[in-house]
Amino acid sequence: MTEDNLYSFVMRGELAKVALNSTEVVSKHSTSETLSKEYINTLSLDLMDDDCVNSAKLMATVYTAIAAFENMVRQFVVKILMEYEGEEWWVRCVSEKIRKKAEDRKNEDDKIRWHAHRGDSMINYVDFGDLAAIMLQNYEWFEVHIVSIEWARQIFQTLERSRNVIMHSGKLDKRDIERIGINIRDWISQVGA
Repeated sequence: MTEDNLYSFVMRGELAKVALNSTEVVSKHSTSETLSKEYINTLSLDLMDDDCVNSAKLMATVYTAIAAFENMVRQFVVKILMEYEGEEWWVRCVSEKIRKKAEDRKNEDDKIRWHAHRGDSMINYVDFGDLAAIMLQNYEWFEVHIVSIEWARQIFQTLERSRNVIMHSGKLDKRDIERIGINIRDWISQVGA
């Protein structure tokens, strides 16, 4: 390889690196452009006010983090309870009050056959805040994973408050978003993914 060819090869590599670094890919979870275009057309986003759409897109990213976190916590709770109580964990480990509320929700969902449901597991019908109550009811199995029930409850309340703002078309401040990230990182550092 001549010096000119070597120089050309190295420069092309450097230019490629610069181009890749300047792309807008935020993470491995960034939205696919093809999927986005399909949804944009399906939902008629191009007919809506640009400022409202851009604000909603920002909050959609925040909601994605909160929803993924909430589902991770649900999976964590089920995993621990299944480990100690097996398939009967729902009846043995969840209070009648929480079970009744979840079962009522599921029954309401079942009446609406034309719409997707929350999932197959009863844990999907439990409020985010009820997860801390379930952990408290079975604390001997959770205490090795979490700092305290109050710590877990505080994280859930903070994230649920932010989720509710977003779900009612509100917009969070940067400090609220940072708080969400801190709480999620603290949970993952303590409990794991």
